[in-house]
Amino acid sequence: MGNTHENAGGGESAPVRFDTKIAVLLRDDLETWQRLNVTAFLVSGLGTVAPEVIGEPYEDADATAYLPMLRQPVLVFEGAEETLTAAHTKALSRSLTVAVFTSDLFGTGNDRDNRAAVRAVGRDALDLVGLAVYGARNAVDKVLKGSRMHP
Repeated sequence: MGNTHENAGGGESAPVRFDTKIAVLLRDDLETWQRLNVTAFLVSGLGTVAPEVIGEPYEDADATAYLPMLRQPVLVFEGAEETLTAAHTKALSRSLTVAVFTSDLFGTGNDRDNRAAVRAVGRDALDLVGLAVYGARNAVDKVLKGSRMHP
């Protein structure tokens, strides 16, 4: 997968356009705090398996160093439970990079218990409240069919 298409001319370049997409799909019945928490958790591991999504470190005018962040936008969508289930199935069938957040994770307080809660349930029985998907833009678009941009 290529990363970007940039204007090859000298001087100013055209806006960076990515041929990949990072998207989070949230179940539409979540509370605001849950939406924020789930989104943060879902994107947190992406750079560990797809290091190309991490940009360069930041620095302010006083040379204070800051952590690098994702190099491209994270688009957030919402949909009904059935939309998440369908998106999950499509993402796995297309071998996209996927992270899941299930309703059980709201009752755990650490990574070990989170992983155990997901491991305890079969793929088709997961009570999904959110998922993150990364891959080719057109493949991610197909996975998100039926969802809408988060308001």
